[in-house]
Amino acid sequence: MRYAIVIEKGPTSYGAYVPDLPGCVAVGKTAAEVKKLIAEAVPFHLEGLREDGLPIPEPATECEYVEV
Repeated sequence: MRYAIVIEKGPTSYGAYVPDLPGCVAVGKTAAEVKKLIAEAVPFHLEGLREDGLPIPEPATECEYVEV
């Protein structure tokens, strides 16, 4: 499965989250670090859902950019 992630730059760090996996988040000092951390967080999050007997959400978020 392939999940979309959103990366946001804050005043002192970067944050990332997965729209299709509520609660799956990561924070890092750099964009590269937060990408690595969210890539590790997704399988960990899915493992937790499985252990708790909860359904695994299918990836549904689509990403597009708008030229302005």
